[in-house]
Amino acid sequence: MKGGAMSEHTRALLAEACGTFWFFLIGAGAIVTDAATNRALGLLGIALAHGLALSVAISSFGAISGGHFNPAVTLGLAVAKKHPWERVPTYWGAQLAGSLLAAIFLRAIFDFVPAAMEISKLGTPLVAPGVTLLSAIVIEAVLTLFLMWAVFGTAVSPNAPKIAGFGIGLTVAADILMGGPLTGASMNPARWFGPAVVSRHLVDGAVHLIGPLLGAAIGGISYLYVFGSGAEREPIEITPPRHDDPPRDDDPPRRAALPPPQVMSDRTQRL
Repeated sequence: MKGGAMSEHTRALLAEACGTFWFFLIGAGAIVTDAATNRALGLLGIALAHGLALSVAISSFGAISGGHFNPAVTLGLAVAKKHPWERVPTYWGAQLAGSLLAAIFLRAIFDFVPAAMEISKLGTPLVAPGVTLLSAIVIEAVLTLFLMWAVFGTAVSPNAPKIAGFGIGLTVAADILMGGPLTGASMNPARWFGPAVVSRHLVDGAVHLIGPLLGAAIGGISYLYVFGSGAEREPIEITPPRHDDPPRDDDPPRRAALPPPQVMSDRTQRL
């Protein structure tokens, strides 16, 4: 921050934290509400809550940060050279912070129904009895791979349809309909992290850390070497703004600094 102006990267991190908070508060909150209302929402309601919240959050914050809200998505984009590696740790930190804040807020607003919080573990994704560790990791990896294909195909590609975040949100909803009863279908390490920490239900962590990160990495590799065209395989470049002496009339024009990497079309230079 210089002269009172917030840097583009700081704005992006705040957008990631706020968008993650929004997404998880609605998604995990729907699970707690379902437990508190004797399954009034059901699997379809929970899936729609996640999908709709993510769709609108991406549409709202995508132009600022890219609307990742998911450490796995950030990793997949970095693998595909669509997000700078040096910004992966800061994005992850913002996403984990948003996740923790959402879980803390859920614990506060559902304090009147402690039984529902205990049953739902504040919306922590749970692996069903009988599903082995390896099977759960594979399921999460495959569901996250589908999510990454949706991100690349509907947002990153220069030929992406102009549907903002709704293709991505619909993919999350569909994945939950299939995988929710099996693994919780987090597709997102942060989605597990906040509720698990606040509810102190730190089980199945390997499933929701290894599975999504593995699936996202495979998705990034597939876009970079299989599905992406030649131009789409070019790495993103971030040119930092210069704060030296103002240019003189006879100076050559400087290259404009690109905005922070975002899950938007390459055609609009938002990635």
